[in-house]
Order: sequence, then C-alpha cells, then structure tokens
Amino acid sequence: MQVDELQTPALLVERSALRANLDTMSKALPGERLRPHVKAHKCTALARWQRDNGHPGFTCATIREAEVMAGAGLGGDLLLANEVLDARRIGKLVADGARVTVAVDSRETIAAAVAGGVREVVVDVDVGLPRCGCPPEKAGGLAELARRSGLEVRGVMGYEGHLMLVQPAENRARMTREAMVLLTGAAAQVGGDVISAGGTGTYLDNTCATEIQAGSYALMDTAYGELGLPFDQALWLLGTVISMSVGDSGTHAVVDVGLKALGMDHGPPTIPGAAVWFCSDEHTTFAPGDLDIRVGDRIRLAPAHVDPTVALHEAMYLVDGDAVAERWPVDMRGW
Repeated sequence: MQVDELQTPALLVERSALRANLDTMSKALPGERLRPHVKAHKCTALARWQRDNGHPGFTCATIREAEVMAGAGLGGDLLLANEVLDARRIGKLVADGARVTVAVDSRETIAAAVAGGVREVVVDVDVGLPRCGCPPEKAGGLAELARRSGLEVRGVMGYEGHLMLVQPAENRARMTREAMVLLTGAAAQVGGDVISAGGTGTYLDNTCATEIQAGSYALMDTAYGELGLPFDQALWLLGTVISMSVGDSGTHAVVDVGLKALGMDHGPPTIPGAAVWFCSDEHTTFAPGDLDIRVGDRIRLAPAHVDPTVALHEAMYLVDGDAVAERWPVDMRGW
C-alpha cells in the first residue's frame, strides 16, 4: 500500500527517523539506564522495538497500559508511575506473573496497594511539578509505613515535568540539578536501589537518576523539536487538502486534520513551508506560502504534542517515504 491510499487523517511514523531516534537514545542511556515511557506512543509494537534496543523495563501511566504490556509479553518490569486508589487490576497482573511497581505518595495509596495485591512500590516525591508526589521530608515516613504494611519499597521517583521545555538549555540543566537535590535527599531517607525520574527534555541533564523515564524521544513533536535535541520528527499526520480559497488575506487552504486528530495543549501543528492559521474540529486552515498544492493533494502535519495526538488514533502506519510498511495498532488506548 502507498501512503496516498490511506484514509485521512492518518498517523504516520517514518521508519528511518524512528530507528535513528531509538539508536541515539540507546547510545546515550543504554540498558536499564532508560525505562521508556509508553504513554507517549501507546503501542506495543513500538515498545518491542525499544526492548530489542536493550531496554527491558518500561514506564506506564495507566493501568490499561500495564495490562496490555503484560498481555503482549512485555511485563517483566513495569513501573506504574502514577497513584491509584483501586489497585486490584494491578494485583491480578502481579498474581499472573508480571512485575508491576506502583507509585505511592500517601497513606491512602499505600493502603490501596496493599488491598489490591501489589507487592512493590516506589515513593513518589514532589520535586517542583505541582502534581502528584509527597513533600521530600515525608518520603522516609511513607517508606516505613509501606514496609510495615508488607510492601517492598524499591526506591523513589520524581518527575521534573515542569522543566522539560525550559529554555535556554543551561537554565534547564541548572533547574534539573536543583530538583534532583530534593529527590536524592528523599532517596537517602527511603532506601532502595531505584531513583526514577527524567524525560526527553532532561535526559542528559539528569545524572542523579538511576533510570530515565523518557518517552517522546521515539516519535518527537514540535515542542521538543525547539530544544535542539538529537532526535528527528518521526510522527506526522497525513491529511487531504479539501478546499482552497482566495480572499482579502490571500490564498488559504483547508486540510482534513483538526482538533479531533491533534493534541493542541502545546499549540497548533506545523506544516513545513506553510503558515497555519487555526484549527477547528475537523479542519486546519493554513496559508500555503510557497507550497504548490491543489485540492485533493496529500500533505503532512507535525503535531506539537505527541502523547495526546497518538491517543486519538486507533493505529499508526510505519512508512518508508510513500510506502506503507506496517500498520501498528495503538493498542494501549483507554484506562
């Protein structure tokens, strides 16, 4: 099949760019130094490529992700880097032979882990992102409570997500070091071997963590692309130009890729060589600029945020230029 035969909008992944991104990251963070975050792609076929590149453990954001990973034979060491108050589905995975470690940050989440049949946890520490995580000074007490409750405490995790897109790079590096002082201090109280943190934006800056939870590096988006990281844009939205008009503002065109196909929290998509005006439910309106296009042509858009974009699609198509090599289900969608 050729790309032009696909119904649009369609999610495309350039094979060569994906392979280069995986190889670049594996050289920087080999083996267990990287715990790839599957929330970025929600695709077990892509996760297998990451495993085959030497990374045996994975990070998950949802119970559904952990269930599908385990069902696909990729459940040897999963970290659910999120708090849950009903851990029974995780307990079933553990009972069936998967290894799933769960993040805890309170008495309530520890109790839920015990009640659900979880055996291993990490203490989630707030390192500056106002989301989940306990204050660093309370991490040791929570670890003691978890152990008294019969859980094994593997260590700590802390996500400096508020720093991923900070520019300039030297500020991002400095702020990451400051955040990791909080996490390593908590780790000294908690014990265990694991200090899990980091992401695509800080994967080189975060030298304190024993494992980095990067995920977006594999497919990339334009928000991370602005940082000058050594990863190529592998993910594209294929669309069809469905309308063109000439008005007072010049020529504009409309492609059938809109809000229902794109994650927009980091901004609009990019069309190389054109100027995007705005997105609506099913459309992106743009000025073609120097692009020689007409109604019926296929064009590619780069999303600004990979994770929510992928989650809107049932499948992604691995492509070599204009040739479709494989259809990969986005099989970890949902909760």
